[in-house]
Amino acid sequence: MNAAKRKKIFSLLRENNPQPTTELVYANSFELLTSVILSAQATDTSVNKATKGLFKAANTPAKILKLGEKGLKTYIKTIGLYNNKAANIIKTCDKLIKEHNSKVPQDRAALEALPGVGRKTANVILNTAFGQPTIAVDTHIFRISNRTGLAPGKNVLEVEKKLMKVVPDEFKQDAHHWLILHGRYTCIARKPLCASCIIKKLCEYKDKT
Repeated sequence: MNAAKRKKIFSLLRENNPQPTTELVYANSFELLTSVILSAQATDTSVNKATKGLFKAANTPAKILKLGEKGLKTYIKTIGLYNNKAANIIKTCDKLIKEHNSKVPQDRAALEALPGVGRKTANVILNTAFGQPTIAVDTHIFRISNRTGLAPGKNVLEVEKKLMKVVPDEFKQDAHHWLILHGRYTCIARKPLCASCIIKKLCEYKDKT
């Protein structure tokens, strides 16, 4: 795919959704971090349902630590892998208090050192909470990047590096939100909705309908 076509794709995505953002509901960087940890292999909708009650009761590292792992589980037990996620969130809260003055760090290395936080989560936090032009590659973005020819790669890191290289700078801040939403609602896994796709003419997917 050439540069002109990529620019046109992102221009159309921006025209359709000028101010994209995450569908997770949060009020500050700590709530976002907690929500993103919970969102692994879970839908944003299920996370929002759980955190609505959780954040009313506890929305700081100290308050969640006070809940304890058992108390935290009562709020998040409807989410997949909640036992492991609860353990990680408690450890992360402890680390935030002891090493970061209860604040979410704004650099990748410190974020990735937190339990339950990998590269994708760190990218989401850096981008959405702190306005850094990172691209978090989830299953939707990995699929779209390969399917459309936008930024093919064998694994998520390869796709991320390719996207960072080929996405024009003016679109980098919002790129992953546009792509996630496009993958979630249009370029879906089993049968992409090509008939209603705004980038259909630019897409290089050979089996598009």
